[in-house]
Amino acid sequence: MRKCAIVTGGSNGIGRAISIAIAKMGYHVIINYRSNDVEAEKTVSMISEIGGTTDLLKFDVSKRIDVENSLNSWIDSNPDSRIDILINNAGITRDNLMLWMKTEEWEDVISTNLNGFFYVTRVLLKGMLSNRYGRIVNVVSLSGLKGVAGQSNYSASKGGVIAATRSLAQEIAKKNVTVNAVAPGFIHSDMTKNLNEKDLKHIIPMQRFGTPEEVADAVAFFASEKSSYITGEVLSINGGIF
Repeated sequence: MRKCAIVTGGSNGIGRAISIAIAKMGYHVIINYRSNDVEAEKTVSMISEIGGTTDLLKFDVSKRIDVENSLNSWIDSNPDSRIDILINNAGITRDNLMLWMKTEEWEDVISTNLNGFFYVTRVLLKGMLSNRYGRIVNVVSLSGLKGVAGQSNYSASKGGVIAATRSLAQEIAKKNVTVNAVAPGFIHSDMTKNLNEKDLKHIIPMQRFGTPEEVADAVAFFASEKSSYITGEVLSINGGIF
């Protein structure tokens, strides 16, 4: 039986680093992405270079029917494979002060970040519970823990995933399926490319932004056998911001 992992939003940035880290653990990596074919293929090439194997699975996590059709089709087409690891990484931002926030800015973020977590996880839970093994790792955010001005939508979505992480962990722990989360702070990625690190590093005790690989290493730990007695936890990766 081929052991597989799926990384949503896995084509670039933090998702790419996670995909590579999981491939190094010996898993066949299913890379989900929504639109950027060029970056997705680049991630495939990078994993191939280290001897890993991948599948690309293009779907929008915010679309329930798209999620269910894509995942179930892959599962039906790969009867000799099982998905042991799920990394819910896909996410978007639509920052604005609530006074001026458009309805679609709220709905788009909630649909992708919170509903997407639910749609993907629900499909894959049955297999993990049947196999009595699974690792679910949710990529949340510092915003979901402390709130950030101008990100009420993003903070709400990530805070919701944090709460769901703790609830789901209690539901399925007896089946040897763990659910944990990592909460990155300022990490070099598409989401922070327009931020000035020089201006912001004074609020970070370590005086720098983190790297995608530093997040990926923590995710890989939660996805491994080494974390077998840890569930329902949220690990901050933020250079010491409290």
